[in-house]
Amino acid sequence: MSATPISLRLEPGQKVTLQPVSWEGFEEILADLGERRSSRIAYADGILEIMAPLPEHERSKVLLADLVKTLLKVQKRAWEPLGSTTFKRQDMIAGIEPDDCFYIQNYKVVIGKNRLDLTVDPPPDLALEIDLTSKTELDAYEALAVPELWIYKRNKLTINVLQQGKYVESQTSPTFPGIAVMEIIPQFMQRAKEVGVSQTLAEFEIFILQALSG
Repeated sequence: MSATPISLRLEPGQKVTLQPVSWEGFEEILADLGERRSSRIAYADGILEIMAPLPEHERSKVLLADLVKTLLKVQKRAWEPLGSTTFKRQDMIAGIEPDDCFYIQNYKVVIGKNRLDLTVDPPPDLALEIDLTSKTELDAYEALAVPELWIYKRNKLTINVLQQGKYVESQTSPTFPGIAVMEIIPQFMQRAKEVGVSQTLAEFEIFILQALSG
């Protein structure tokens, strides 16, 4: 623990950037902040960002994750959701807390695990972010080698696929090949503002079932 604990009172939507921050400093700040907090962190290239999400951000991230779960359910695929788990690697000097994330291809590896070591365990197969604008966050995802990153912002879904250690925008999702998620996800994210989440998820499941059967 550090001698002078970090005391931050961020209002929703605020972000604090600290630099330079060593790996040891990053670990100390994480410990001081504790696990029971609403703020989220991103750390890469000696830059540490601490963010307090807006309420609408939280609603959007839950809905986006539920849409992904529905896709997996309809396809009868197994998965393990790890939410906003803190992922970090000392050898890559990076850490990130996604809005949500899923182990799909590698779901068996994380069953029953409360702590992950990314020097041994694989990163999540798919990570989700709402309104990601920070280069530090993208750099952290790249350093941790997360294969696929979805960014939903202003009713647009961007699919980032890791190729040779860098993200390249893709028109299709390797996790859901054959499904036009770039078009479908924004439609149903918007639909939830009109009819609510539960009805949207029900309509989405029917839509996907029909699309796959057709």
